[in-house]
Amino acid sequence: MTLVPFEDALDRLLRDADPVADTETVALSDAFGRILAEDLVARRTQPAFDASAMDGYALRAADIAVVPCELAIVGESAAGHAFDGVVPPESAVRIFTGAPLPAGADAVVIQEDTERSAEGRVRIMAAAAPGSNIRRAGNDFAEGDRLLQAGTRLGPAACALVASAGHGSLTVRRRVRVAIAATGDELVAPGTMPGPSQTVASNSLAIAMIVRAIGGHVIDLGIIPDRRADLAAAFQRAQTENADVLVTIGGASVGDHDLVGPTLQSEGARLDFWKVAMRPGKPLMAGTLGPMRILGLPGNPASSLATSELFLRPLVERLSGAPAGRWRRKGMLGTDVKANDRRTDFLRARLRAGPEGAPAVIIPIDRQDSSLLTVFADADVLLIRPAHAPPGSTGEECEYVLLTKG
Repeated sequence: MTLVPFEDALDRLLRDADPVADTETVALSDAFGRILAEDLVARRTQPAFDASAMDGYALRAADIAVVPCELAIVGESAAGHAFDGVVPPESAVRIFTGAPLPAGADAVVIQEDTERSAEGRVRIMAAAAPGSNIRRAGNDFAEGDRLLQAGTRLGPAACALVASAGHGSLTVRRRVRVAIAATGDELVAPGTMPGPSQTVASNSLAIAMIVRAIGGHVIDLGIIPDRRADLAAAFQRAQTENADVLVTIGGASVGDHDLVGPTLQSEGARLDFWKVAMRPGKPLMAGTLGPMRILGLPGNPASSLATSELFLRPLVERLSGAPAGRWRRKGMLGTDVKANDRRTDFLRARLRAGPEGAPAVIIPIDRQDSSLLTVFADADVLLIRPAHAPPGSTGEECEYVLLTKG
């Protein structure tokens, strides 16, 4: 079977991956990490009034054209407690940061440029132009302004902006539903001590965490034995639960016990490609079963995790309507690397800060066997070595992909 080049496989997977159309309204407190479904417009103006940018004294700039001079203190304006009145000529109001600017005042002199003289008076040591140290109403945003575009992933700052704009809830795209099936007679659940010929199903746990980290919803199909009837029942359950993506782990190769592909086809699936020219992760399968997308991942830990980062993550992000991120990043090699063959290599590597102003330094880990979880857990990135790449020398430019860390 011909191996599909990595770039072609990824392009085919994402080509018609339109964002889910369904939306839901969530409380702002539950909006972290969600994808905004429609533009967000301000319901109020921020600041809602002219406010002091500093602690000091609000006054008329014309009254302090010649300094030093003394003014009478006629009141105080604090956040939540505005001065109720008009500042008369040759007078000042004690004011604090964020407090409303009193009527009649057109400048604020900072506290450091003043001295309290007699009781009820202040000595002004520096002049101030009209508008000094004042935050004008609407300086941040005005009612009716479009603050966030549809497709924005809501982080802490964006949620704070939404709250300031007068919203307590907002409309987001529903989470992409990802059904995950770990396949194999040899698998036991985490926390179970494996017996002879058994191993722990660790891959499905890690992949579920990747899905949740990017805002997806996990449908855990559990561990499925190597029997066609059990596999078919799991795939049917994924359809019944309206999964957008079905992820299978293991059983995607062509051995006698690799039944995932044939079972999917017997259920009516269309397989787009099966085997990719990449290392690790060659036995990767992709297709569709009705509207549900299929991604069949290899069973080896490094292969399973690498293909999750390289295929599943961008697929879920595309389906969620998230903004396109910087998938590839530029760095420089921290050591020499050998020439590559016809498969794209993704080397588990550590990331180190480069010299000031220089790109990050990428250092491949010595052991790259696809069965080693210890190596993957120690890695920060996947170093991309294109097919047929010549040898690389320390200090040369390279490309890498950040791994999901939380």
